[in-house]
Amino acid sequence: MSEEIQNNQVIELLLNHKSIRKYEDKIVPDNLVETIIKAGQQAAFAFQVYSVLLSRKNENHPFHAPLYFIICIDLHKIGKIMEKRNWKLIMNDISCLMLGLQDAAYMAQNMVIAAESLGLGTCYIGSVPYYADKITESFKLPPKVFPLVGLTIGYPAENPPIRPRYPMEFVLFEDEYPEFDEKTINKAMKKMDEGYLSQDYYKNLNAKIKLIVDRDETFDLDNYSWIEHISRKLGQWDPSPQKMLEQFQKRGFDLEDKSK
Repeated sequence: MSEEIQNNQVIELLLNHKSIRKYEDKIVPDNLVETIIKAGQQAAFAFQVYSVLLSRKNENHPFHAPLYFIICIDLHKIGKIMEKRNWKLIMNDISCLMLGLQDAAYMAQNMVIAAESLGLGTCYIGSVPYYADKITESFKLPPKVFPLVGLTIGYPAENPPIRPRYPMEFVLFEDEYPEFDEKTINKAMKKMDEGYLSQDYYKNLNAKIKLIVDRDETFDLDNYSWIEHISRKLGQWDPSPQKMLEQFQKRGFDLEDKSK
């Protein structure tokens, strides 16, 4: 490894990222909160169609984190600004959501990097879109604001190991997308499974997902790992988009083509 990489604190921070699910009962100062938000705002963006909600009522937060942010796609604000110039938002909601997904995701990741650089721990909460209606009620959100992802932040009360990632050849494809051979697929699966098994990750969490499809159970907590876990999620959950479509519709996003 070259010296410029070895001595690069940003690279070191990124390569040592870990999700924190236990936090100290310690207040994060306002100046750090403001710095994290300002760092998030400096992310690249399409239209800045995002907003950030904040709760400090940690008794209701995931993992009782002192700070709970919810990063939202926000078409409400840009609509208000356009009205000032006598414009009306006519871009279809799917395109708006795609741009908003990018804006909100860039914002959220900058917040994570900033928080971790300040000695704080973070964890994304990806289930937020499924209860967007409840968040709407709690925060009194106007139409065209959609909660995309939650983010807990606080001082870490644990130091978990770094979780494994796919091998480089399963991620980086130069010039064209490859046809995967058995060796490449097996290597990727092995790295993920053996990495999590070596940490007893699912065993410690007792996190084996129950089979709800007609398959024989061949795993216990001694051999159940990431590949089986993610396969059971994607192979059993949410075959219909209706639940998610209803959340978008409740927030004022119409995903049907009515231009014809």
